[in-house]
Amino acid sequence: MTQLILALDVSGRTEALRIGRQCAPHIDAIKVGYPLVLSAGLTIARDLAATGLPLIADFKVADIPNTNRLIAEQVFSSGFSAIICHGFPGSDSAEACIESAHDHDGECYLVAEMSHPGAEEFFHGGVAEHIAELAVTLGADGIIAPATRPDRVRLLRGIVRGKKIYSPGVGAQGGDAAIVAGLVDGIIVGRQIYLSPDPRSAAAEYGPFRQ
Repeated sequence: MTQLILALDVSGRTEALRIGRQCAPHIDAIKVGYPLVLSAGLTIARDLAATGLPLIADFKVADIPNTNRLIAEQVFSSGFSAIICHGFPGSDSAEACIESAHDHDGECYLVAEMSHPGAEEFFHGGVAEHIAELAVTLGADGIIAPATRPDRVRLLRGIVRGKKIYSPGVGAQGGDAAIVAGLVDGIIVGRQIYLSPDPRSAAAEYGPFRQ
């Protein structure tokens, strides 16, 4: 089964809770990033917990090991189920997030490659492959790989094998769910759902890809 993960990048608590409740029957997890947390605080996790869905903290943590650990501790103490961090700061920084996640019975995902066009400037040339290898070596739960470049997802799948791949970029960024859903464990959709006049129906349209 390919999961549907809602990237809830709105900036208001009331709006976030409304959309989360509406979409909950049709999605498998909610990804929360800086736009929402900076406006509503980490307590938004407590409020979204009412949906009964896993909550992923997409903070793309990228600092020294001690700072990474402190951030991860706050994330899991607030009720999140998983955290996304960058691998490029090095194995010790990534390991700090992974260890904290596992200490809290949570999950940690390393960003192998992002989905926007500019990602090709720095994540190619073997960088994404190295980060994917790092995820395997350090025992991360999976990686983030771009739905906008299915060929890259296929390549990275060969490295991480059975580990999870969550893939952003479906919808507004041009990623095609029909192509990438069979390659990954979860597709991440944001604007195509939360900017819709009817988020519930927009989320439900992805139902065939969750089979």
